[in-house]
Parts: sequence; C-alpha cells; structure tokens
Amino acid sequence: MQMSAAFSPARSPAAQPSDSARLAVPIAVAYGDGIGPEIMTATLRILHAAGARLDIAPVTIGAEVVKRGITSGIDEPTWKLLAKRKVFLKAPLATPQGGGMKSLNVTLRKTLGLYANVRPCQSLHPFVATRHPAMDVVIIRENEEDLYAGIEHRQTDDVYQCLKLITRQGCERIVRYAFEYARVHGRHKVTCMTKDNIMKMTDGLFHRVFDEVSLAYPDIAKEHLIVDIGAARLVDRPEDFDVVVLPNLYGDILSDITAQMAGSIGLAGSANIGHGGAMFEAIHGTAPDIAGQDIANPSGLLKAGIMMLHHVGQSDVATLVENAWMTTLERGIHTTDLYGSRSRTAVGTAAFADAVIENLGEVPHSLPPASTAIGLAITLPSVKLKPRPAEKETVGVDVFLNWRGGTPVVLASELNRLEAPRLRLQMITSRGVKVWPAGHSDTALTDHWRCRFMALDGGSIAQGDIIGLLEQMRSAGLDFIKMETLCTFDDEPGYSLGQGQ
Repeated sequence: MQMSAAFSPARSPAAQPSDSARLAVPIAVAYGDGIGPEIMTATLRILHAAGARLDIAPVTIGAEVVKRGITSGIDEPTWKLLAKRKVFLKAPLATPQGGGMKSLNVTLRKTLGLYANVRPCQSLHPFVATRHPAMDVVIIRENEEDLYAGIEHRQTDDVYQCLKLITRQGCERIVRYAFEYARVHGRHKVTCMTKDNIMKMTDGLFHRVFDEVSLAYPDIAKEHLIVDIGAARLVDRPEDFDVVVLPNLYGDILSDITAQMAGSIGLAGSANIGHGGAMFEAIHGTAPDIAGQDIANPSGLLKAGIMMLHHVGQSDVATLVENAWMTTLERGIHTTDLYGSRSRTAVGTAAFADAVIENLGEVPHSLPPASTAIGLAITLPSVKLKPRPAEKETVGVDVFLNWRGGTPVVLASELNRLEAPRLRLQMITSRGVKVWPAGHSDTALTDHWRCRFMALDGGSIAQGDIIGLLEQMRSAGLDFIKMETLCTFDDEPGYSLGQGQ
C-alpha cells in the first residue's frame, strides 16, 4: 500500500525487477522495550531468510533515551536519520500512564506527518479461535488530530481540560485515503463513524467532509453511523463492514477491538502512512511481564514487516513470508498465547521464527493465499475541497473563571456590576450545563465557570472590548483562566450553545 508520489514503491509489484530495484532499501529499525528486542530479532530473521533487500540502520529510542535526560525519548540525530531513511520498522515502546513523558508513538506519527493509520483485521478461522470466522475489516484511523493533539491543562482545583482539534484538511485527507484504499483493494464499502449528535462542530466536520468526498466515489457504497451504535454493530456483525474510517481516538479504540475480535491483538500489524515517510509497527504493547522468556508471539510485528515490504516494492518477498506464516499457523505450530484445540506444537519466539523460515515457499491450503495485489500503487487525487474563506465576525466571548464565592446568582451579580459597555452577560455554565439564568438546582457545581458575554446590540465587538472586560475582571479580583472569542462565519455561529440553553 502506498499513497502519494513520495510514497510510491521502488517498482510496480507486477513488473520484472531490475538490478536497481533489487538494491537494498534503506530502513530504520527500533528494537523497542519489553518483548521488543525478541520479536524484532525473530521478524528480521524471517525477512532476511525470505530474501528481503533491506539496508538496516538500528536506532535507539524510548526509555533508554529518556534516562539520558531527553524527555521526548528521541534525540536529534535519530530524527534526522528517520527523515532521511523514510521507512521505519518499530517494535513496541513503553509509555508511562498518567504523568511522565508524552507517548513517543504519538510523537513519531505526528512529527513525521504519518496521518493515516491502516490496520487490517482478518479472521484466520479455524486455526486461530474467533467468534467471527468471516471477518475481514480494515480500520483506517486519522493519526494526527482529535484529542490526540495532547493539549491538556489543569485549570482549577477541580477541573482538567483536553482540547479536541479537528481540521478540514485533516478530515479530507484521511477520508480520501479511505476511499482510494477501498477502490485499489477491491473493497465495496466505506463506513464513517463519529459522535456528531453531541460534538456537532468537530465530529460534525468529519461527517460533513465524508459526505462531500464520497461524491467522487460513486462506485463505492458509503454509510455513516454514530460511533456507539456503530461499534455495537461492528462487534456483533463485522461481516457487514469493509473499510471503516474514523477520527483518531475512536479509531484507536475500535482498531484494537477489531484486532482482538479477529483472533488476537498479538496478530495485528499496523501501517502509518504520510507524505514523507512510513512507519510500521505491531499494535500490542511491550508486555514487560514476559520479556526475556522467549514466549512472545512475533506475528504482529511480522505482519507489520509484511506491510512494509509491500510498501517498498518487495511484494514478492512479502507474499512469500505471509504464505509461510499462514502455513505455519495451519500446521498447528503456535506460540502459547494462541495454543488451543487446533494447535499441534507449542513453541517459543525463536522456534516460531524457525518454523516460518522452514515453511518459506509453502502455500496455505485452507486459508486464502496471500496476494500481491496489496502492493498496487495508491495515488491520492490532487483535487481538494476548498470552500471560500468565510466572513468572520466576533460577536462575544466566553470567559472561564476559577471562583468559589457562592451560587451562580452571586457570581452573576458580581459580573453584572462590571463596566463593559459593549457586552452583556448572557449565560453562566458549570461543566457545560447552564446554571444562570434559571439553572437547575440538581446540577453539580464546581469551581470552574464559563461566563458568556455577547455584544449588547446583537452586533459585533472588537478585541479592545474583550480586553476591557478582562481588565474589569482583574480589578474586581476575579480569577480568569481562559477565554474563547465567539465568532460567526457567514452569519452561522461558530460556537455551541450551553446544555439547557
């Protein structure tokens, strides 16, 4: 799979390889944390035995780099190497929960511009246990935006904030990728899932762009589902789905769910595709509890390696490896995580790699053999949805206060004493729920208040009016912690109502 011209493979998979095409492809490799070094060693042994033409540059990222005082987990020379090599095979990296370093996985995807995450989830029934033997779903997840922007703040004793950022460009790029992927790979339907019944502006934009882009693909069926019922249907009847495109957070959750439904998260590989590079990885974690015991299943990383080989134009080797891997599973040679009624021999990490190598050249009998069609070029159309810039007008401001001075009525009284001739207090909310005027007494209150001021005459205001209001608040001893201007775009409000407004 590949994207724009910058991502085109070295040669078409259908063409006869030339001498130049058989030159080793430069890639970077990170052995990762936990079980990472074991499964990476096994994966590379298989790829080399199959004849993969790779020029490997090992890189050290993650926990070891953090110990050197580089909190990002990656140093500048490594960034330069990744930018130069453009293709990166990565074992799992540890990310602390809660405080500590930011997720290096997310940092890599966003810094390298790898906007599309592709995760095929296909059943290997009956050789790997699953409740969904007919499952064959591809999750395509937007990789750079949404809550994964990682912009968080503690604003008061009680309240923490995470910003959800969605752009038209980001939506269009991932949606168009999903339709192009479906067309090239012979898929018949693309399903979009959002929560735009609640997040009408952010998720609403993703849904709207999906509808606009889909018009250019009349040969592919489309549908939109609210993500909660969509996820329920996907879990119940995955055979009804084909390609699913989602914003970042929903895509992260559903891609793990679908991988487990297909048989195991440990079997799933992932491709991260952008305009200037690609990263391939297993989707499971570092499993430190079994690290160093030679029992980890390398299949997820091996699948990522197979996707990588297709990407760099070595579909001949990719097909050889995938068929050998499926043959190994068919013959009941399984690591302990998959051991069951269809298993014949339980093996460790290294022995599983040995078995796959021994089966190179074999083709599975029950499972469908691997196809080189996955290596066909995908080129994003240059057509862009470019609506004209909207006419923007500032009509108000939301000011957020850290305040413990009493009831919403008391706060409103204090705010109405401020001298702001161009603005009037319209509403106060607590956690998004309107508490003044005429709020409900059952609403739980915190120390975090959104105070909405609108232009007194229903017209527009200037930045100076907002600055004057903030100065009045400062003089009154009110602790403002954030403000958001309220604007209309072509006379349409660019802000949401309060719940209960």
